[in-house]
Amino acid sequence: MSGTQRKDIEIGALVAIVLKKDQRSGNLTEGVVEKILTSSSFHPHGIKVRLEGGEVGRVKEILD
Repeated sequence: MSGTQRKDIEIGALVAIVLKKDQRSGNLTEGVVEKILTSSSFHPHGIKVRLEGGEVGRVKEILD
């Protein structure tokens, strides 16, 4: 499932995000959502989240 809809993402969900530094390469980082940072219900490039490890990026895929 893609991460463009805020309603699909929950705290504690396992997701794959793209970090700002990896946007050109498209490298994905997996982790557990700690906080949802995007306030709007939809974002075409993915909802921005902070993972439990502190990484911030846009959700490209919801894994669980």
